[in-house]
Amino acid sequence: MTDGALVPEDPTGQPDTTPATGPYRPGYELVAEQILQLIAELELQPGDRMPTENELAARMGTSRTVVREAVKILSAIGRVRAHKGRGLYVADDEGMLGSSRWGGFFLPTNLDHVYMLFEFRRVQETAASRLAATHATPAELRAIGAAAETCRQGHLTGETSLFDRGDEDFHLAVAAASHNQFLVAAVREARRLQRQSSTIGLHGSVGGHAAEAVEEHLAIYRAIRDGDPEAAAAAAGLHLDNTLQDYRREIQRRLFG
Repeated sequence: MTDGALVPEDPTGQPDTTPATGPYRPGYELVAEQILQLIAELELQPGDRMPTENELAARMGTSRTVVREAVKILSAIGRVRAHKGRGLYVADDEGMLGSSRWGGFFLPTNLDHVYMLFEFRRVQETAASRLAATHATPAELRAIGAAAETCRQGHLTGETSLFDRGDEDFHLAVAAASHNQFLVAAVREARRLQRQSSTIGLHGSVGGHAAEAVEEHLAIYRAIRDGDPEAAAAAAGLHLDNTLQDYRREIQRRLFG
């Protein structure tokens, strides 16, 4: 994870509806979550037409402007499709864990869900790393090493997009080396959902964990290369634990300064 901008205040000027004892959350984030809940409650399927922006605003007791901002976010993460002149539709991306076949339970703005997602990732990626240490071919090892190097170069040059691409390629390459297609799918989809939560709540990569992540990737790679399943699993677990702690610290910094 790399540094990102602070979460901006609600650009619509709408008051935050979070209870006084809870952390600040912009109005459009709350409405985005409410729209996801409404889709589940109405049992809307991919391709189904949704209520209009005016209807959503009336139902949720907010302005159309706030609804429009929420729709922009949900469109960006592939949960809603806005067709000009035709209205809003539930996205038909069946590759997402949040789609109807997975129950539509994931709410990217719910921190409990985000933390559970990290737990899910830890289980999947430690298992994938353990298997990769046994099954990785020379070509797969080269792919893992190349991705780790891309991530390192992104950190050294300050190129966030390069770092992110290397990070994505690294985790997927380790999963591929497990030779278990269920783990490959689980790792890919869990990472996609984590990007959703960053898009809504954090607006990009965050934190100061990049330098450590580079070293943690290298430790995972070496354990897989050396054919040590338990060391690979331990290194992957440590990496996910540290990433979660970085995420928690950034949330606290952004909410409470």
